[in-house]
Amino acid sequence: MIIPVILAGGSGTRLWPLSRQLYPKQMIDIYNEKTMLQNTVLRIEGFEMIAPPIIVCNENHRFMAAEQLREINIDPLAIILEPIGRNTAPAIALAAFKAMKHEKDPILLVLPADHVIEKVMDFHAAIRAGIKEAEKGNLITFGIIPDSPETGYGYIKKGDLLESGTGASKIEKFVEKPDLATAKKLFDSGSYCWNSGMFMFKASEIIKELETHAPDIMMPCKGLIEAGVQDLDFLRLSREGFQDIPSDSIDYAVMEKTSKGIVIPFKAGWNDLGSFDALWQAGKKDESMNVIKGDVLTHDVKGSYINSESSLIAAVGIEKFVIVETKDAILVSPRDRVQDVKKIVKQLKDHNRNEIVSHRKVYRPWGSYETIDAEHRFQVKRITVKPGAKLSLQKHFHRAEHWTVVSGAATITRGDEEMLLKEDESTYIPLGTLHRLENPGKIPLELIEVQSGSYLGEDDIVRFDDVYGRKKD
Repeated sequence: MIIPVILAGGSGTRLWPLSRQLYPKQMIDIYNEKTMLQNTVLRIEGFEMIAPPIIVCNENHRFMAAEQLREINIDPLAIILEPIGRNTAPAIALAAFKAMKHEKDPILLVLPADHVIEKVMDFHAAIRAGIKEAEKGNLITFGIIPDSPETGYGYIKKGDLLESGTGASKIEKFVEKPDLATAKKLFDSGSYCWNSGMFMFKASEIIKELETHAPDIMMPCKGLIEAGVQDLDFLRLSREGFQDIPSDSIDYAVMEKTSKGIVIPFKAGWNDLGSFDALWQAGKKDESMNVIKGDVLTHDVKGSYINSESSLIAAVGIEKFVIVETKDAILVSPRDRVQDVKKIVKQLKDHNRNEIVSHRKVYRPWGSYETIDAEHRFQVKRITVKPGAKLSLQKHFHRAEHWTVVSGAATITRGDEEMLLKEDESTYIPLGTLHRLENPGKIPLELIEVQSGSYLGEDDIVRFDDVYGRKKD
């Protein structure tokens, strides 16, 4: 049995402002109508001998991950929640121990949740080759046959070709992301692949290699899985135990040290969408080689990526540029400078700006809310509650709330009262009053909330009951 392990814990800061800490690259639809996580799972759906996936993600993204899997009718084997990011080696170790609880010794197919693979059948052929090698006890990494010198990827040098007929070679060495001159030499040699970050191995084999080369990762992860607590759809791990685990990639922890490492090269329209230039490369281009999304008008614009979320963008006389507009931020950069977006992200972090954390629209397990306007002592939000969902029973110490239903119906708990509000009806929640909002209908509930008070932060909330097990949003 093959158990997919989907690594969905990244932050995706190189795609700011589309990607945010609470809404990272793998959770958004930057390539097609599906999110990157959904595309990754669907890419292997229906492959022979495939089990439901194990998802490893940050606990802040848990409800988005669960909802996106539900939307594509996937019931995962487990959703393991990382309290904090600790790179790929701990994530894979956790998944291996969890997988061994479901199957005696499954083969793990490890896939990052943020890749594009256009030629799925070629990808499946590489997986089949990987199965043959994994059954022999080898640790497989999938290498991408490069089509150009690329400075944004690490490289793997192929060693001796194996006689198995799978196209696999021994791994001779790993090379860090090179400068352009070095990348050209590696590309011209024909001996190197891009390091895709995708792997395949028996669960028992990766555990043995972790025990040999990274016992400080392997042993704590085993204990964390043993002590993990099931909470709704999620497996929760101890934050105290997890934060002491070294942060290391599986490449550094195992693959660069093991004698069992092999690489299977393949070429299938792969892209990790690690930058806006990569989005341009992967996108559908018009006659001027522009990739356009949203409400955009251009004149004499060539080779550019322009993405509008909410406003009209008009561009004139530019070439090879990136323009990205969201409701609260605009990015403008030459395409060959987009790697420097990380420097803007650092400035946002240094200044404690909320634009690094979330969009105006914030997702919750019950739906979402979007800030429409805000000034001193008042804030206006648009709230959407999914059918059958309800917010926590709560109260606030510093704000009152006015609710007006725009569409759908709402069951309101206000103190000892319970009422049903329909379209164009409203109610008032005084400061300090216990209250709850619920959608009893079959269509989304839309309402406008006007908050007023001395403090309007999201942390002014005391929960008394919550069906999602949250203590705070």
